[in-house]
Amino acid sequence: MKHLRRSIKYFIQICILFVVIIGALMLLGYVSPDVNSAFRGGWKSIGLIAVFFVVMSGIYPLFGYGKRTVRAKGEPSEHFAQIDKAFEDRGYVLESRTDNEIKYHLKSPVARATRLWEDTVTVTPILGAFEVEGLMRDLARVVMSMDRNINSYE
Repeated sequence: MKHLRRSIKYFIQICILFVVIIGALMLLGYVSPDVNSAFRGGWKSIGLIAVFFVVMSGIYPLFGYGKRTVRAKGEPSEHFAQIDKAFEDRGYVLESRTDNEIKYHLKSPVARATRLWEDTVTVTPILGAFEVEGLMRDLARVVMSMDRNINSYE
């Protein structure tokens, strides 16, 4: 269900971006306002572009979201303060905390909107580590910060 929701959000975002770019080009006079002359195949091209957007929107969540593991010695509860600090340093705020998982989301409403409110990062304690799940482009920084705060490499 997450994948379908994310795919729909990306499809809408890509379509809005496409309409804004083509609309701006039409308003500036670089492209004819008539769809039949603006695109080689006319409305058929618009349909093919929409199919391409559907395919891209379906594929992106498969590569855009993932999981990383951060090793940690001791009990998970011993590291919650360091984890909170790592996320705070990266601009996240605590969303919820249970025994099984901790969820954070971005503090900035603008950053949340640019990520279509799919900015939640989930931290799950597992045996000898924490599993961190979220948007791949955010995970690298968060995982490095968590690792630096939890583990000492001296």
